[in-house]
Amino acid sequence: MSEAPDRGPRRRLRVVGIGSGGLDQITVEGIDVLRASDYAIAAVKGPDDPLVDFRRRLLARHAPGVELVGVTDPERDRSSSSTSSPSGYRGVVLDWHEARSLAWEHALESRPGDVAIPVWGDPAFYDSTLRIVDRIAERGRLDVDVEVIPGISALQVLAARHRLVLHEIGGTVTVTTGRRLREVVAAGADNVVVMLNADLPLEDLADWHIWWGGNLGDAGETLVAGRVGDVLPDLRAHRDRLRADYGWVMDVYMLRRDEGTQT
Repeated sequence: MSEAPDRGPRRRLRVVGIGSGGLDQITVEGIDVLRASDYAIAAVKGPDDPLVDFRRRLLARHAPGVELVGVTDPERDRSSSSTSSPSGYRGVVLDWHEARSLAWEHALESRPGDVAIPVWGDPAFYDSTLRIVDRIAERGRLDVDVEVIPGISALQVLAARHRLVLHEIGGTVTVTTGRRLREVVAAGADNVVVMLNADLPLEDLADWHIWWGGNLGDAGETLVAGRVGDVLPDLRAHRDRLRADYGWVMDVYMLRRDEGTQT
């Protein structure tokens, strides 16, 4: 009977929510975990990746001496032929998760110690990190103890900036992506928070009300609210400006159906 491979000493791997862009949005618990880690890792999506730079500045502010180790992010298939259908999109994302998990595993194998993974916003909202970490744990080549430290999500910051309650009295709120917005509206949702926006597919919702935020918490934070049909050109111009000025744009918005348009 063959012996089980030596997986090395058990290591703590902490997934830490760091907020939506403000250096001081991270919680005290999150800061304590960063300081207790031997190093942190982050995916690097290209030269001069501004989100990697943000993580370095976060560590310098709250956990000086903790090194950020960059891991080159595998290429992801974004072709329309592969991602146009829900099943095709899911397959592309799962393949990318597998490739990223192998890259992270290699980085962890080459450096001993307890590791923090700083995650934008909160790990529970449209983030792949937990699925990737689960793949590493399931393969069993490393003995890891995974812990999640919650963070302040972009949803919370959006609501705070616009002084919003995200649902009506006794009502519900649907959280979805820009890719699936039309689908949830067609199903009857009338109070929707939208994340992960490649574009703003809102032409058919001109009479709805929107509360929008771009790069929340960062120096370039921009807020817009109003009737969709009135503010949509400005929203698109703001997105273009943020990307040009800062090298990235992350936006989230709340849509609420006007009572006069409800069916």
